Amino acid sequence: MSYISKIITSAHNDEIKQLARLAQNPRERRKQQLMLLEGIHLTESCLEAGIVPERVYLNEAAQAHAEVGALLRRLHAPTTVVTVPEAVLAKATALASAGELLALCPRPQPRPSPAAAPRVMLEDIQDPGNLGTILRCAAAAGVREVMLSKGCVDVYSPKVLRAGMGAHFALNIHEQVDLCAELAGYEGRKLVTHLEGSTSLYTQDLRGPVAFVFGNEGAGVSAEALALADARVRIPMPGHAESLNVAMAATVCLFERVRQLELGSS
Repeated sequence: MSYISKIITSAHNDEIKQLARLAQNPRERRKQQLMLLEGIHLTESCLEAGIVPERVYLNEAAQAHAEVGALLRRLHAPTTVVTVPEAVLAKATALASAGELLALCPRPQPRPSPAAAPRVMLEDIQDPGNLGTILRCAAAAGVREVMLSKGCVDVYSPKVLRAGMGAHFALNIHEQVDLCAELAGYEGRKLVTHLEGSTSLYTQDLRGPVAFVFGNEGAGVSAEALALADARVRIPMPGHAESLNVAMAATVCLFERVRQLELGSS
């Protein structure tokens, strides 16, 4: 065993109280530049990305779990593994029951984005499930650059991390971005989905550098961002739905780009 080992038995322990604050408070997470990963899969994804957990809080009821044992064997100092009773671990999660473990990790720091790299730009997305799904879709579609406005929900909240299913660690995520300034300086095409868009998504050439801009679930993209777009595109909907969920719209757009790239290479 090469990691540091510790045991906590009380839910009144100051460390457990701080863990609960981090789970619940985005301001605290941003201030300390930390994220809280729930479960084996997210922690493995984090390790594969080269991010070393500061602490792993292990549910003592899961100590004999084979996958837990395999993960623990990958850890080494300075990581500390803190074994806690299941009821204590439950104090720091919003899940119905505590999982096998929680990992406290530093938030990834973004790298500079290549000037013409394709990207997803998100303005004031508020629903954690939507944000996590968009990140998962971007990772699957091979678009690595993601920029979030100051009005977006915390991208490293436990709910967004769960919805992203490890996508965070395949992306270069920029938080608290001035989207209009970024759009103004972007060298590729700038496309905004819009219910009253003048042109169909399927008429657009998406094979080169392109920025997809998706807006708030209720208000959509701001007038300022719309004014900077090269095109307002609509997703044709011959059925009875008035609109698509923002995560669904992002999926359609990103995989239309994949389709065009596949056709171009055949």
